[in-house]
Amino acid sequence: MLSGGGQERGIRAGTENVAFIVGMTTALELAYAEHEARVAHVSGLRDRIIDGITAVIDGARLTGHPDLRMPNSASFAIAGADGESLLLNLDQEGIYASSGSACTSGTLEISHVLRALGLPEVEARGSLRLTTGIRSTDADVDRLLEVLPGIVERVREVTPSLVS
Repeated sequence: MLSGGGQERGIRAGTENVAFIVGMTTALELAYAEHEARVAHVSGLRDRIIDGITAVIDGARLTGHPDLRMPNSASFAIAGADGESLLLNLDQEGIYASSGSACTSGTLEISHVLRALGLPEVEARGSLRLTTGIRSTDADVDRLLEVLPGIVERVREVTPSLVS
């Protein structure tokens, strides 16, 4: 498709973009220098979310391994609560979350990942996935833990067929 030049053993013609290569190197160096602090920040918030939700919401179960997980992610199965209804209510509070796994986002299907974990349908339908980021704060977690119990209660009231 391109002709000329003998760069990369004749596979690619043209001149390497040295400025972009230097810029990428600098970006990687900066990211690496901040990596440990960022991981500590997001995992600390994630752990507060896990501890808070499992302590205050009956029927909330952490899905996945308790320790071997992404530093910023927590996923729950909340028995008797419809995940999409949880999302709508959280959205109205300015809290953005997901239901199911990332590969089933935007569908009403139960995640094949949650099925593979062996979750009963009544729990898998109440999937709630939360993530933290570098701009997330303790106040954000406090707000989530303040509003989520009431949301779960309301959602369970309007979807009694999901309560086990």
